[in-house]
Amino acid sequence: MSKPTILTVDDDPMVSAAISRDLRNRYGDDYLVVRANSGAQALAVLTKLALRNQPVALIAADQRMPEMTGIEMLEQAQVHAPGAKYLLLTAYADTDVAIKAINDIGLDYYLLKPWDPPEERLYPVIEGLLDDWRQANPDHTSDVRVVGNRWSDRSHEIKTFLARNYVPYRWYDVERDAEAQRLTQLAEAQATDLPLVLIPDGDTLRSPSTLDLAGALGLRTTAQQPLYDVCIVGGGPAGLAAAVYAASEGLSTVIVEREAPGGQAGQSAAIENYLGFPKGLTGSDLAQRAVAQVSRFGAEMVLARSVVGFETRGPVHAVLVEGAGEIEARAVIVATGVSYRRLEADGLAELTGRGVYYGVSASEASQCEGDDVYLVGGANSAGQAALNLARYARKVVLIVRGSSLEVTMSRYLIDKIAATANIQVRCGSQVTACRGNGHLEAITVADRTTGRTEELPTSWLFVFVGASPRTEWLGPAVVRDAKGFVVTGQELLAHDQAWRLPRAPFALESSVPGVFAAGDVRLDSMKRVASAVGEGAMSVYLVHRYLATV
Repeated sequence: MSKPTILTVDDDPMVSAAISRDLRNRYGDDYLVVRANSGAQALAVLTKLALRNQPVALIAADQRMPEMTGIEMLEQAQVHAPGAKYLLLTAYADTDVAIKAINDIGLDYYLLKPWDPPEERLYPVIEGLLDDWRQANPDHTSDVRVVGNRWSDRSHEIKTFLARNYVPYRWYDVERDAEAQRLTQLAEAQATDLPLVLIPDGDTLRSPSTLDLAGALGLRTTAQQPLYDVCIVGGGPAGLAAAVYAASEGLSTVIVEREAPGGQAGQSAAIENYLGFPKGLTGSDLAQRAVAQVSRFGAEMVLARSVVGFETRGPVHAVLVEGAGEIEARAVIVATGVSYRRLEADGLAELTGRGVYYGVSASEASQCEGDDVYLVGGANSAGQAALNLARYARKVVLIVRGSSLEVTMSRYLIDKIAATANIQVRCGSQVTACRGNGHLEAITVADRTTGRTEELPTSWLFVFVGASPRTEWLGPAVVRDAKGFVVTGQELLAHDQAWRLPRAPFALESSVPGVFAAGDVRLDSMKRVASAVGEGAMSVYLVHRYLATV
């Protein structure tokens, strides 16, 4: 990839020179910084760059220009540089216009002038925008290559693991791509060997487990220490927040995550109500930023390992890890979240991973381009997925058991769905059967009031129903409700013999002293990303209080 461009646009020569100078001083080694003195000149520059196939990473435009405002210029710039990040330089009086532009043209950020000192006010903003651009525009020369069948459940599992662990990869379908057939022949691979995973400077993996794949990629799959201050089980928003606060406060910390950082939230195409991100952010972006913080503060992360048991050994707790022994810690934070509940429908189980999927990551939506897609569920996760899939699919149909979306979905999502022409909502309906030979070909949808059924052709069904906590590994010592959610704090006192110490249980503490629950896994939690992050941080405060008692 040639050197990416940062374009600055300002009709004031002094301001233009100042921002270009500041950007060139910090980013000149990696980016070509180009100046334009008007919106028209900027569009001419962008036209030349597009003809040369020169990537544009960032456009920073002043709002108040006489012939064309910054917002007007950025709106037209989308034709020539649709993937660039857009930064508006503005005065305080124009902030309302800038905020409106976030929704109208996809403005990424607005920055009040002046920005001195740049180390505090300019560079942190630019760093975040360029990091996002680089993530969306990776250099593909060193990508992992995956060869398989798009209707293979194993291929789907491998692609999902790579995407959710931020490993760039290129996908080759053996039924569609000549290159896939060539690679298969070179590897002398049989059908049972698929999917193949070709790692640069590594061995070819044949239908690998996620654990084998993680090891081949150099991801950590075993803990490094015999004893930790705190072991966090689960790497969703609650677990990641707990790790950041624990490690930053000097506690030796390890996270065990069986799939990938981010949990269900990590698959979200858009989190628009998270404080401090007026444009919203993807779940993947939030998780990746959190993982970087976890690493920075020195917490360990063990991936691709399932926790299968738990024991208390005096002042120490042992978390039993499948295939990797045990991890001992003085305190444990359970942050395993919830998984989507299995949908009961004839023929569905056989087609899971072959057109029927539980959840969908933002990066997978493009595979449905031009097709009719069906989603089951009426909560925020289903709404976000529907909006993301609608960018690619011909039609998206949301199948909802309830009589309306108002009870289960946020208003802003309902309004967006209503305004999206290719999304339909079928309330009072449910999927009763799935049919297909090798992959999904049709679903049967029943009206819950009349009982009338209809078979609908489709190759894609995504399920977003219910919440099943992952707590069976905790055993009988940790009190849970009938659905498996961990009972904590004062609610333990309503259970006979659940709490036996003279002191009262801490707010997020379970029936086993020193074992805490945070996020969706906890009984009566709010089931929102922000509350999970808050509980993760709070749990570390309570761990400190607990450790002071032992």
